[in-house]
Amino acid sequence: MAAQVIDGKQVSKDIRNELKERVGALAAKGVVPGLAVILVGEDPASVSYVTGKEEACDEVGIRKFGKHLPEKTPESELIALIEEYNRNPEVHGILVQFPLPKHIDKAKVVAVIRPEKDTDGSTAINAGYMLLEEPCFLPCTPAGVIELIKRSGVKTDGAQAVVIGRSNLTGKPLQNLLVRRSLNATVTLCHTGTKNLAEHVGRADIVIACAGSPGLVKGDWIKPGACVIDVGVNRVEDPTAKKGFRLKGDVEYASAAERAAFITPVPGGVGPMTITMLMANTVESAERAASR
Repeated sequence: MAAQVIDGKQVSKDIRNELKERVGALAAKGVVPGLAVILVGEDPASVSYVTGKEEACDEVGIRKFGKHLPEKTPESELIALIEEYNRNPEVHGILVQFPLPKHIDKAKVVAVIRPEKDTDGSTAINAGYMLLEEPCFLPCTPAGVIELIKRSGVKTDGAQAVVIGRSNLTGKPLQNLLVRRSLNATVTLCHTGTKNLAEHVGRADIVIACAGSPGLVKGDWIKPGACVIDVGVNRVEDPTAKKGFRLKGDVEYASAAERAAFITPVPGGVGPMTITMLMANTVESAERAASR
């Protein structure tokens, strides 16, 4: 069996084309979606992520309100900027790029963002709404994973799903989303305290690896015909690579692809979806504002 590769780049492209149409409909009402991405400091990875988000805004038609602040920016100044964006009716989404410098309290900063503009789905209020299945903005990576599963035609109703990783950002939200009646999967959440991980993976119809551990999931653990979603993006040293490293997922791709029915590659799988879902949340926020 050779797995069908779930092309995150193509799915992301499809969604962005859909978003362009929705942005056009908003423009007819005189509304332009606006996203404020705030970067504090010059962390190279963060700068790259922010650049990707800004390019996506340009592609979809979202107005950018981002700001790059110096590393030593006081916490109070960052909070004041967020409050300014909270008050600005042209800003429909606010995202603070992490990690933040050590002198800034992440939880305190996130709590300032109004839930209706929390298009990254990072506030405690949106997390609570998600748990209660109330309308809210979902965290972007988990939302992207669900879109990949749905658009690939993978059956979730009655499926046994295993999520490996319990982070607040990815693992826990995925557990919550998969058990919703709309997907109706039975979910096992595995983590560093889980014994016999191979046994859990071996009976799963859907495996989602988001532990941040390269090659953690062995190919021969995969149940024949399963769907494998690899969220892991790990830098592994490789002297033969131009940059001195290569990206590797949490799953042993080659051997897993021989047993799975569906599988995401790394890179090119889940990664492209994260920014796209941020764009989708921002457009949705603008639509909500236009309907008030």
